[in-house]
Amino acid sequence: MTALLKIGLVSVSDRASQGVYQDQGIPHLQSWLERALNTPVSFETRLIPDEQAEIEATLIELVDRHQCQLVLTTGGTGPSKRDVTPEATLAVAEREMPGFGEQMRQISLHFVPTAILSRQVGVIRKNSLILNLPGQPKAIQETLEGVKDAQGKVLVKGIFAAVPYCLQLIDGIYIDTDPAVIESFRPKSARR
Repeated sequence: MTALLKIGLVSVSDRASQGVYQDQGIPHLQSWLERALNTPVSFETRLIPDEQAEIEATLIELVDRHQCQLVLTTGGTGPSKRDVTPEATLAVAEREMPGFGEQMRQISLHFVPTAILSRQVGVIRKNSLILNLPGQPKAIQETLEGVKDAQGKVLVKGIFAAVPYCLQLIDGIYIDTDPAVIESFRPKSARR
């Protein structure tokens, strides 16, 4: 079965890209997406340093050349001088989607008070959605899935609940998720 959805995964880390330690962002993201999606998917992965020009070039390559409908970055969204992922993302954007960054910070504040320091953004470039996720696997999963109680009931929806409908509006692609991992939301008029 050929892939219906193409996803770019970009880990932005000086030390991981230099081999100082092994990147955990891409493997965690890919594993989570394989569990969450009920749609054939293929991945383009990149591990790059915190260099704005390289981040911009990578995002452009994944969207323009590889035609990834969704690009997820991990890392480089804090307040330190080397954290330039949001700047690179905004530089290649055609339109901003501020709700994604707002919701990621809202979710993360349930877990750590330093979530307010995060600068994640969501943007559209051509027919693609680009989202900056946190750098740590635990925080990535929390922002994607949301806040759950001890029984697993969702108290605050994760950002990925809105991704399938957003991609449908941008590109016309229809994807769905496994509700056991994340229940996607779309209006009744947009369901198939």
